[in-house]
Amino acid sequence: MSIIERVGKKERQYVEEVLSMNFRSSAGYKMTKRLEEAFVEKFDSKYAIAFCNGTATLHVALEAAGVGMGDEVIVPPLTMSSTTFGVLHANATPVFADVDPDTFVISADSIEKCITHRTKAIIVVSLYGLAPDFDRINAIAKKHNLVVIEDDAQCFLGKYKGKTVGTLGDMASFSFQSSKHITSGEGGMLITTNLEYAERIRKYSCLGYAGVSTNKGKISKTDIQEPDYSRHVSLGWNYRMSDVCSAVALGQLEHIEELVEMRIKSAKLFAEAIRNSKILIGQKEPEGYLNSYWAYTAKLVDDSIGWKRFRDKYLELGGDGIYAAWKLTYQEPFFKNMTFLRREELLNKDVNYSDGICPVAEYLQPRLLQFKTNYFDFEIAKRKADVLAETIKYFE
Repeated sequence: MSIIERVGKKERQYVEEVLSMNFRSSAGYKMTKRLEEAFVEKFDSKYAIAFCNGTATLHVALEAAGVGMGDEVIVPPLTMSSTTFGVLHANATPVFADVDPDTFVISADSIEKCITHRTKAIIVVSLYGLAPDFDRINAIAKKHNLVVIEDDAQCFLGKYKGKTVGTLGDMASFSFQSSKHITSGEGGMLITTNLEYAERIRKYSCLGYAGVSTNKGKISKTDIQEPDYSRHVSLGWNYRMSDVCSAVALGQLEHIEELVEMRIKSAKLFAEAIRNSKILIGQKEPEGYLNSYWAYTAKLVDDSIGWKRFRDKYLELGGDGIYAAWKLTYQEPFFKNMTFLRREELLNKDVNYSDGICPVAEYLQPRLLQFKTNYFDFEIAKRKADVLAETIKYFE
């Protein structure tokens, strides 16, 4: 079938189930628990903890790993700045590793060059749906005793050498924001096989409550009816996912294969359109990898054309808007001006954030064209790919 529903009957059914409970405190968390259990099964993990969004997940993952003031966390600059926000939220210092010129994901060689005695963790991003080289990154992490956190906001059901992305690091973060493969408008999930991390994640995301655990996300009514009950055993944040959002995410998870396959099929159309192009080169998918294509991304290698000129011609011929890659995080105004809400006082002063620290990412960023893949009508995707081929022909 060429047309699929993004939001189907299951999502609506589960939301109605939540609404029928009238938001009674005693009825809360039931849908979230179902979502967490389903996520564990789908991603072959041991523990899954739901969050209000996919930035809070990264913050708590770092807190669970014991990252804090004085510690450094290696991150890629070419991605949504939320990855780095998570580091700053944990009062740690981000250090930017460069990316691979062909796959656009964080480079293992660059990671190794960034390691100091202060390095505590690496956050690797599976950019546009493509995993980085986990074998090399995990070997580096093991050598230096570093925690590896996967930021898989853009990668659901991607593969790395036969393994599902999300199962390759110490913890893995997913986002359910509206543009992602599956969505509940907002939301996120952290998964891990490590019991100690899972216990910390639950407590830190639930106000440091004593009565929560890996599989229990809510304190009981019996507990809070005791006048001498001590609720909080540590500092924590209120990052819990609502049951309404969980209901939608659960319905989405139940047809995730269809939603991911739709994007892959759309991406293949765009890949075919640029196959013989001299001006566009698509994101390389190494052998043994499976890109889940949150977006189909190509670099414009003919600078005489210009990004905006190519985009404008694509629009003129009937294409959709082309998304630009995010400005590199360290080139964003909040970084240039150190607007970190006084966390700038906590940064390690010898870390360099000047232009030129990630030359490959700086070359790529203004040349990347991100084509949407979430076409729920496959015939529309075909037409847009044809327009891309026509646009390339115009410039060649």
